[in-house]
Parts: sequence; structure tokens; C-alpha cells
Amino acid sequence: MSGVLITFEGVEGSGKTTQMMRLERWLRRQGRKVEHTREPDGTRLGAEVRRLFERPGVQPQPLVEVFLFMAARQQHVAEKIRPWLDRGRVVLSDRYADATVAYQGYGRGVDPDVIRELNTRATGGVMPDLTLLFDLDPAEGLRRIRGRRLDRFEREALAFHRRVRRGYLEIRRAESKRVRLIHAARPPAVVEAEVRAIVEEFFRGA
Repeated sequence: MSGVLITFEGVEGSGKTTQMMRLERWLRRQGRKVEHTREPDGTRLGAEVRRLFERPGVQPQPLVEVFLFMAARQQHVAEKIRPWLDRGRVVLSDRYADATVAYQGYGRGVDPDVIRELNTRATGGVMPDLTLLFDLDPAEGLRRIRGRRLDRFEREALAFHRRVRRGYLEIRRAESKRVRLIHAARPPAVVEAEVRAIVEEFFRGA
């Protein structure tokens, strides 16, 4: 594969989706061929998985959540991410493998090592070349999104979101070369400038 996979991770309300779209526009202006996607609903199958979580009375056990997300991820890689990478695209993904480690591992209490092994199988080894981690106090993140319709995970208690943040920070400590920490509480334009600088540095070293 000759393409590049850049993933965007962070707690709810951290601004990662907005920054992904801004980066896509900037990369296109640089003449790069870019594709963007998101998890779990980057494919039709993944969209159905997301809808499962919102059905009344449906409350998957933590390990069931893991399996559902892994199924969506395997389809995502096979249907979109791997073909794009094979065509040399820069692929931007709003959440990917690290999200399951943070949310279901640290947030729900599933063994993170089990999740990492399942990620290896679900992705077929297609892991991010660069991950941008947008770090923010979860209380601030939840305040930012309180005016919109919340999904099942966004409605979780603050303690859950604090565990998720801790998980992301642990991932970053373990893989500081791949995972770049961005302080997301700053103004969007400042965050955008840092994102560009990190991505420029990445491409110079690639």
C-alpha cells in the first residue's frame, strides 16, 4: 500500500470532526488526493451497527459492543480504507482502532489487550500512520455538545468520559511517535495551525 492513513481521535466535543474537514480542504489545496470517512458508519453495514445502539431496549454488553465495532471496522477496511490506500490516497478517518481501546477498554472495562488483538485481526494490519489526539476536559466537551441530539455514548455519565480520556492518554504514552497530542481547548484556528504543522512534519519525514 502506498497511501497514508491519518486518524482523528478524542473525547466527545473535542472538535476532531471539524478539524478533519479543515485539514482535508487544506490538503486538497496542496494537490494531494484525499478521502475522508468515519467510524463506525463509514459503510452501509457500519451505519446499521450505529443504529443498533440507538434502538429502544437494546443494551449490548461491553464485549458485544467490541464485536459489533470490530465487524464494522473489518467491513470498513475491506470496502473503503484498503482500496483507497492501494490507490495512493491520503485517508482521513474520524475515529478508528484506538477508539475501541479507549471507549470499550478503558470506558467499559474490557481488557485492552483483547481489543488490540481483535483490532489486528479486524484491520488486517491496516493501522494508522499518524493519529491526531484532540485532548480536552470531558466536562468541557460535553458542555460544547449539549445543544444537539446526543447518541448513546454521548449520554454516558461524566465518569465514563473521564475514563475514556485516560485511555486515550495511555495510548499516547505508549505510542508517542504515532499519536500526536493536540490541546483542543484552544481556539479552532490555533488548533488548525498546529494540525497543519504536525501533518507537514509527518509528510516531510515519510
